[in-house]
Amino acid sequence: MGLLAALTDPHIRRHLLRDEGEVIVDEVRHHWIVFVLPVLEALVAVALLLVVPFARVDTGWLPLVASFLIACHAGWRALREHMDRFVITNMRVFRVNGVFSQQLATMPLSRILDITVKKPVHGRLLGYGHFVFESAAQEQGLRDIRFVGRPDDRDLAIQRVVQRSGLRGPRVS
Repeated sequence: MGLLAALTDPHIRRHLLRDEGEVIVDEVRHHWIVFVLPVLEALVAVALLLVVPFARVDTGWLPLVASFLIACHAGWRALREHMDRFVITNMRVFRVNGVFSQQLATMPLSRILDITVKKPVHGRLLGYGHFVFESAAQEQGLRDIRFVGRPDDRDLAIQRVVQRSGLRGPRVS
């Protein structure tokens, strides 16, 4: 693994309870829509770079510095979204996010009382939605998971794991 890949990987596997037989069912990255604004910012940075040759000699540094700062901000936003992962395992759901300092929020499957899938109109057209988890403890780090691609499939995956674990009781035919 290269240096860049090592620095931009959230290292999900190190959070698994391997001794207990925990396996990943689904690792959810953000939908591509979250990268639109960083790409637009990067395009603004490139446009500012194209202005530099036509700028006055005494103020030519200004678009260069502005371009650099905007490009850094765009890279930071893209990296922040890339490092934010939502993971469904056979025992729990958890979220890892953060670039320099990471935050881990975990919820056992037994504590999930309700999952609301919100799909705005543009989300339905582009294939993303937002999850809202309800549990007995209302204030937790896993309440809102935004910009989830294929939200219906992910919801079914969670429901399937909860059902297989026996937390909701036997199926009635």
